[in-house]
Amino acid sequence: MDLTTTYMGLQLRSPLVPSASPLSEDIDNIKRMEDAGAAAVVMHSLFEEQLRQERYELHHHLTHGTESYPEALTYFPEPHSFRVGAEEYLNHIQRAKEKINIPLIASLNGSSVGGWTNYARQLQQAGADGLELNVYYVPTDMDLTGEQIEQTYIEILRSVKAAMTIPVAIKLSPYFTNMANMARRLDNAGANALVLFNRFYQPDINLKTLEVEPNVLLSTPQSMRLPMRWIAILYDRINASLAATSGIHKGQDAIKLLMAGANITMLCSVLLRHGIDQIRAIEQEMREWMVEHEYESVRQLQGSMSQKNCPDKSAFERAQYMRSLQTYKPEWERVFDTSHYFG
Repeated sequence: MDLTTTYMGLQLRSPLVPSASPLSEDIDNIKRMEDAGAAAVVMHSLFEEQLRQERYELHHHLTHGTESYPEALTYFPEPHSFRVGAEEYLNHIQRAKEKINIPLIASLNGSSVGGWTNYARQLQQAGADGLELNVYYVPTDMDLTGEQIEQTYIEILRSVKAAMTIPVAIKLSPYFTNMANMARRLDNAGANALVLFNRFYQPDINLKTLEVEPNVLLSTPQSMRLPMRWIAILYDRINASLAATSGIHKGQDAIKLLMAGANITMLCSVLLRHGIDQIRAIEQEMREWMVEHEYESVRQLQGSMSQKNCPDKSAFERAQYMRSLQTYKPEWERVFDTSHYFG
């Protein structure tokens, strides 16, 4: 059975790719992911705020006191007192690449063009096989238009693409006025892949401390419905690869998203909940389903249930919404429905 797939030009042994998470902060975990069957690994994200802070601290340490003595540049802090997170991230990639034989995809998380360009080039030099731009952007400026927000995404992508030759994916939120148009614009701007979708973590209010706190909720299988819809709509309409992320917990979840048109299916919450060995379990479930239904390769699956190939072209659009409401029964009504006994 052939599980191989292609993702933004990278040849992968299967569609199962762990997405950015704290798991990849440990190189031994990255090796364990490979041993469990991961086809590639997306590194944990380096945040734009970290790069900004480092530039500020570096400037401060290089200039503080220089007005007093010409020799003041020797005040540069000792390594043990000045932690360079960006440098550590680069070293992490280099060390991981020495231990694994699968592609390693770096991840940058931010919301502006900023200093990403220079750093993206360093990621490539460190050995990253690809880069995922995680644009985590919650606009709150009331004077900022939708057009300006969309242009920010395009500019980030173009600036990074111009600085490197390895493939670049961009991880998106679903909150665009016209997702199809935005996908095409990013495709035209050179995106090698679209990762659908970013999950914005919502804050919570602690009623005891009266403080706003971060609140991380892991995904459930229901979360995959939104990326499945848009992957099915975009399949074969853009050149960029399509990565499905969020809600993939079982082999059948991965199968559904491949049928919609995904090139790869990304795993995160299931690994955080149940461990890295779930990669092996999900692959086995996929193989068993494909044997039972007489599929010989992932390529046979891909896009078979996309909007392009689905007999009902409206299945992923508004008409399906009306049909769902017309046919839905409340759970209590289904529990007490005796028509199947009495006709």
